Amino acid sequence: MEELKVLITTSGVGSRLGELTDFTNKSLVRVGSMPIITHIIESYPKETSFVVTLGYYGNHVREYLTIVHSDRKFIFVEVENFAGKGSSQLYSMSHAKKELQCPFIFHACDTISEGHSTKIDSNWVAAFKVDNADQYRTLRIDSGLNFEGFNEKGEIAFDYAYPGICGIKDFKSFWKSVEEILEDSKSKNLSDCDVINRMLSQKKCNFKIAELKNWYDIGNVSELERTRANFKEEFDVLDKPRENIYFHNNSVIKFFHDESMIKKRVARCEYLKGLVPELEASSKHFFKYKFVEGKLFANSATPSKMKNFLDWVSKSMWSKNSKKDISDECQKFYFDKTLSRIDAMLSGAEDKITRINGEDVPPIHEMLSSIDRKWLCNGKSGTIHGDLILDNVIETNTGFVLIDWRQDFANRKDFGDVYYDLAKLSHNLTFNHELVNAKKYSLEHSDDGLICDILCKKNLLDCKEVLDDFIVKNGYDKSKVDLLTSIVWINMSPLHEHPLDKFLFNFGKYNLYRCLKKRGQL
Repeated sequence: MEELKVLITTSGVGSRLGELTDFTNKSLVRVGSMPIITHIIESYPKETSFVVTLGYYGNHVREYLTIVHSDRKFIFVEVENFAGKGSSQLYSMSHAKKELQCPFIFHACDTISEGHSTKIDSNWVAAFKVDNADQYRTLRIDSGLNFEGFNEKGEIAFDYAYPGICGIKDFKSFWKSVEEILEDSKSKNLSDCDVINRMLSQKKCNFKIAELKNWYDIGNVSELERTRANFKEEFDVLDKPRENIYFHNNSVIKFFHDESMIKKRVARCEYLKGLVPELEASSKHFFKYKFVEGKLFANSATPSKMKNFLDWVSKSMWSKNSKKDISDECQKFYFDKTLSRIDAMLSGAEDKITRINGEDVPPIHEMLSSIDRKWLCNGKSGTIHGDLILDNVIETNTGFVLIDWRQDFANRKDFGDVYYDLAKLSHNLTFNHELVNAKKYSLEHSDDGLICDILCKKNLLDCKEVLDDFIVKNGYDKSKVDLLTSIVWINMSPLHEHPLDKFLFNFGKYNLYRCLKKRGQL
């Protein structure tokens, strides 16, 4: 039996997905619990050989496939000119000619389908019924229901949309047409559709129509949102342009655009041994660890369980690696880092007095300057997690396991400020990922300025009372935790997409103002 080969072009920029592709390839955008490319790969038999063109962040695609799909066969083809003059989907496809001197299937990297053929006993094009085809190429069919070619986008009369999947049996004719088209035109819009139209016009080949059971498009932000609504996501993961998290075959895969983040997180595993899962694999931009069976603490937390968790984390982690003076590290982490995050958020704009929830809130730099630095930087050293939110805690049958740990605290891997872990917990008991993903927050303009609000879960507010009681009983300064919680929100703001970034920045400013006012520092 001849080997099935599938061509996937991941070399394009994917600019229509906005910030989600500013720092990685569009084939790695998450749909459900997995990136698009995993959905595609797993729709084909295990023995399939995939020819993947690499261009824009091609190293990310190669690393991901090598780590996550090590049981699959890949042939990687580099495309240097993936965005400049003369670049196009067809130009990228042409680089795979040498590897595809046989019948093959082409599958666009921004389309997920159900029911597509994995056989190439004839030429065929996939088709799907849609109500509106403004954004898609469509199929032109004659009175005898024979496929005549593709229409351009926006055609009013049509029968099917074209999802970007086709089977090419007459591969020699296909590649000959590719060469002829690229010699005649350097348009950036050239694609497989132009080749098939040419093959049909020369009356050398026929193409059958292969109707799909389901088709999900990920070509732009609105289509991505509609597609995501059809895929169950077990865990609430917020989109961050520079990082991502995937779940596949009982493993968790973390992505970071910044290579140093991976290197540092892998290194920290040694200091958190026994508290976090063991790593299975890592590369420059990814690491993978075994999925931990249990309940996400964000979904199972109760006041009594919160008390047990705080007792456990205090004994197992916070009481270790104590150091008398960590003021220098706190200075870097709470002020230097925060100022850089604010610069990223403001992007050169000036922050002014803002009326938020009926209060005149001073500019952010003015408020930071008024903080008693000596007081805030007099931290409590110990081993910390660094991103201690309920979504990063797994409740197991025997206790708790921590996941998604922070890479350092002011470049220190061995210790940090326990106050920061307390502040992250405090933040998450108000800022719940499930409710945030459901858009249960608001930032609205009114006649009296901004109204900034968020819906909170009753059981998490009850857990926050337990946390507050723990803070006081164990000799921590609650006002310091509250102030750091506000700084957490401000620091988070540039890491998220609009409008969540604006909400976090203003919500953080408002709460920082209230903390400082209560302490008499404003």
